[in-house]
Amino acid sequence: MVETVPAQNIDLRYSIATFGIQLVEDDQFFREWQDNLPALTEIDKLLLDKVKAGYLNLINYPPMLEDVVKMAVLYPMLFLADFYLVPFFFKLEQSIDIASEDEGTIVKGRIDTLVLKDRFWVMAIESKKAAFSIEAGLAQILTYMLGNPHPEQPSYGTIATGGSFVFLKLVKGEPPQYATSKVFITRNPGNELYDVLRILQRLRQIAINN
Repeated sequence: MVETVPAQNIDLRYSIATFGIQLVEDDQFFREWQDNLPALTEIDKLLLDKVKAGYLNLINYPPMLEDVVKMAVLYPMLFLADFYLVPFFFKLEQSIDIASEDEGTIVKGRIDTLVLKDRFWVMAIESKKAAFSIEAGLAQILTYMLGNPHPEQPSYGTIATGGSFVFLKLVKGEPPQYATSKVFITRNPGNELYDVLRILQRLRQIAINN
């Protein structure tokens, strides 16, 4: 009998037991968030300072729900990274089913935001309300990334709460392996959204060149 599990109900232990997913701590596995990052323009920095100021204003009026995080922080970041331009496009609330290797379990869910180029996945994005931690979305987005229909290429993902961002890379092998970037905190001194945008731009470059 096949067990069907909603993606929002799974945790990291479940993903490890069901799909054999493994964390890679070798710094060389996921260099894309550190190497060859583009430089920002002064206009980029000015707009990112406004995004940060808007976030800090909005959290004074809780609850800051997922839709507000998307509208106020995530979507402006994707706009500045040129993901709204050809050859990229979006699918929102994309349905996906992921079967375990023995096909005894099927995880069903919806990816919040899926960035595509042609038919190929560029990035899966999981948004959480501002009060949630990054850990709350980790198992969910990793499971979605396992569902990439083009496993010959690495999958990239982002968890965004507005107050924090983390990037992920997953290679679908035997076993599937993943790594994360550092967590970028919007409230930190300076503006760590600068780094977030540079990584988004780098992932865009990689997608265009593939």
